[in-house]
Amino acid sequence: MPSPAAAPHAVTTPAQTTLVLRVLTVATFVVILNETIMNNAIPRLMDEFRVPETTAQWLTTAFMLTMAVVIPMTGWIMRRLATRRTFALAMGLFTVGTTIAAAAPTFEVLVAARVVQAAGTAIMIPLLMTTLMDLVPVADRGRTMGNVSLVIAVAPAMGPAVSGLLLELGTWRLIFIAVLPIAAAALWLGLRHLPDVGERQDSRLDILSVALATVGFGGLVYGLSGLGGGHGGTGDPAPEPVVDPALAAGVAAVALIAFVLRQLALARHGDPLMDLRAFTHRSFTGAFVTMCLGFAALISSIILLPIHLQRGLGLSTLETGLLLIPGGIAMGLLGPTIGRLYDRIGARPLVLPGAVGMTVTLGLFTVLVPHVGQWTILLLHVLLSLSLALLFTPLFTAGLGSLPSSLYAHGSALLGSSQQVFGAAGTATSIAVMSLVAGTDPTVAERASGVQVAFGMLTALAAIAVVTCLMVSTPRADMTTEDVPQESAPLDDVPAS
Repeated sequence: MPSPAAAPHAVTTPAQTTLVLRVLTVATFVVILNETIMNNAIPRLMDEFRVPETTAQWLTTAFMLTMAVVIPMTGWIMRRLATRRTFALAMGLFTVGTTIAAAAPTFEVLVAARVVQAAGTAIMIPLLMTTLMDLVPVADRGRTMGNVSLVIAVAPAMGPAVSGLLLELGTWRLIFIAVLPIAAAALWLGLRHLPDVGERQDSRLDILSVALATVGFGGLVYGLSGLGGGHGGTGDPAPEPVVDPALAAGVAAVALIAFVLRQLALARHGDPLMDLRAFTHRSFTGAFVTMCLGFAALISSIILLPIHLQRGLGLSTLETGLLLIPGGIAMGLLGPTIGRLYDRIGARPLVLPGAVGMTVTLGLFTVLVPHVGQWTILLLHVLLSLSLALLFTPLFTAGLGSLPSSLYAHGSALLGSSQQVFGAAGTATSIAVMSLVAGTDPTVAERASGVQVAFGMLTALAAIAVVTCLMVSTPRADMTTEDVPQESAPLDDVPAS
C-alpha cells in the first residue's frame, strides 16, 4: 500500500485556487496545441523529406501514441512527486522536445522530438484535471470546466490554423520556434508561482504494467497504421514494415488483455498503475466511451480536412488554416456557456444533442465532400466543432465527478490515455482507409473518394456515441462524502489562456 510522504500545501482562498488553475491552464494550452500543429505541415513535409502520407502521419500518430503510453504512468507520477516537480518534469520535457524539433535535420529526428514533446504533454493534462477536481466544489465545476475546455478542445482544433499562418510566413521550423519562448515562459511562471496541491505518496511503479501498456498501445496503433502501407497517395511507395501489421495488432491485443488482468490483480493490493475500478461507476464508463469516440472524430477530421483542402481543392496552407479557424473559435466561445448550462441542467441534456450533432455532421461530410467547395466545408466544420463542444465539457465534468476523490488521478489518466489511443487509432485508420480507396498516385476525384469513405467510417463510430452518452449522469451538488473534496475553496472565473 502506498504511504503518505508529504502533506499538501494549503490552497484555501479563491485567489490561490484561481492562480493554480490559471498557471496549469496556460501551460496545458501550449502543450495540447502541439498535438495537431503539424497536420497542416504534412503535405510540405511529405515533399521535403520524400515520405508518403502513411509515413508522414506518424508525426501526429507518434505524438498521440507516446501520450497514450505515458499517461497511464501519470497517476503514479502525481502521487510520487509534488505538484511543482510534476509540472517541472512535464514542461521541461516539452521545452527540450520543442528545441530539438526546431533544429531537426531529418524526418526521424523530428519524429523523435515529437515523442519527447508528447511525454511532457501527457503529464500536463491529468495534472490539470486532477488538480481541478481536488480544488473546485461540485457546484462550480461546470463553469470552471467550461473555461478549461478551451484548452482540451480548442487547442487541437486551432493547431492547423496556427501552423497554416506560420507556414505561410516561412519554413515549417517556425512552428516550433514560435512555441519555444512561450513554453519556456510557462515553465518559469509555474516554478515561480505554483504551490503544491494534493498528497504525495511513496508508491511503487510496476515495470511489468508499463511494459504491457507500451506493447499494447504501441502495437495497436502500429498495426492500424500498417493497413495503408504502399498507398501513400503521393506516388511514392511506402517502405516495407519492420513488423507485419497484423502480427503487431495481435500481440497488442494479448498485451492489453494481460495489462487489464495485471491491474485487476494489483488493485487487490492497493497499488495498480491504473485503477480500473473506476469503470464500476456507470457514468464514468459512459463518459469514457463517448469521449473516445468524440476525440477520434476530432483528431481524424483535423488531419483529413487539410489533406482534402490542399490536395483536392488546391488551397494553400494559409487558406487552409484560415478556413479552420472559425470552428475553433466557435468551440471556444461556446465552452463557458456550456459550463454554466451544465451547472444548471446537468450533463445529459447537453451530451445527447452533441452526440447526435456529431453523427449528423460527419454523415454530411460523407455525402457532400466530393461535391462541394470550401465554404460548405467551413460550415460543416463549424457545426462539428459546436457538437463536440456540447460533448467535451459535460463528459469530463460528469465522468470524473462520478468517482470518489481517491480515483481522480486514475480517472484522469484513463480518460487521457483513451483519448490518445482512440485519436491515434482514428487517425491511423482514417489515413489507411483514405489511402486504400484512393490508391497510389491518385487523381483529385480518387483522393476525394478516399476522404469520403474515411468520413463514413467516422460516422458509424459517432452513431455509437448517441447510445453511450445516455449512460452519463450528473453528480449531485450536495454530495458531502468522499466522492467530493470537502475543503474546496470557491473559485473565481479562470480564463483558459
